[in-house]
Amino acid sequence: MSETAPKVIIAGSGPAGYTAAIYLSRANIPNLMFEGLQPGGQLTITTDVENFPGFPDGVMGPDLMVKLKAQAERFGTVMKTGTVDAIDCQGPPFKVTAGGDTYEVPAVIIATGSTARYLHLPGEDAFHGKGLSACATCDGFFYREQDVTVVGGGDTALEEATYLSGICKKVTLVHRRDELRGSHIMQQRAIDKENIEIAWSRTIKEYLADDNGMIRGVLLASTKGEPDIEVPCTGCFIAIGHDPNTGFLDGQLELDGEQYIITKPDRTMTSVEGVFACGDVQDSVWRQGVTAAGTGCMSAIECERWLGEKGL
Repeated sequence: MSETAPKVIIAGSGPAGYTAAIYLSRANIPNLMFEGLQPGGQLTITTDVENFPGFPDGVMGPDLMVKLKAQAERFGTVMKTGTVDAIDCQGPPFKVTAGGDTYEVPAVIIATGSTARYLHLPGEDAFHGKGLSACATCDGFFYREQDVTVVGGGDTALEEATYLSGICKKVTLVHRRDELRGSHIMQQRAIDKENIEIAWSRTIKEYLADDNGMIRGVLLASTKGEPDIEVPCTGCFIAIGHDPNTGFLDGQLELDGEQYIITKPDRTMTSVEGVFACGDVQDSVWRQGVTAAGTGCMSAIECERWLGEKGL
């Protein structure tokens, strides 16, 4: 496969980008991937992954991404480090700028993912994989019959807390205001759970670690001048939203109110023919590794068919 003449540029890696690359390469479509600032995406900061099909004993997140990358490279995908800085969607061909170079290609697949919002407390990064998570569906199972905290007050936080209440012994929902922002039905579901307790008008001041560096609790500060309190927990789930990585698009594609790429119903085609999107950059609902891989597959097949229809 020629590095100098790709038919498709894939912006971003992770389960979506790597899967798209595997399918394109196996279809003998030359493709070039820019892996992004975090090659492998959010799963590279996840430890045990037990819900990705095909791994009955689980797999470490970074190991899974290494395997997916190797699979794509085996079939011929060319990988480059760095990010796509801009895409001129007045095409095809589309002009893709990355690392100071400009490439012209008939089609583009965007798989730049999203970034979970964290609290950015001092030393926070050290707790990734040691009790700190932004996905209850992904990691809640590891805390069954344990005490956990959830941070946030919107529908996402309420959904996470309600989900965890069916797994964990106790869930403390930490919210900085004295009323929740989520929908009434989600509020009621959480309030009706006997093992969900709400810490009103509180924010996390500090993660507390045990001798092994694992979270053993959180120190909560008051937004109303009350004394700090310590809440024991082994897991802390931050549920204050995600930011899709779409800033580089600069108005080239249609985005929704949260800046996720809008794709056609049941498709991966964006508002511009020949530009496709897959994974968390266009998915604000599911945000799972397996769903990202699924839409990566969809984008590659749709892209292949589109190139054939256009004689490209």
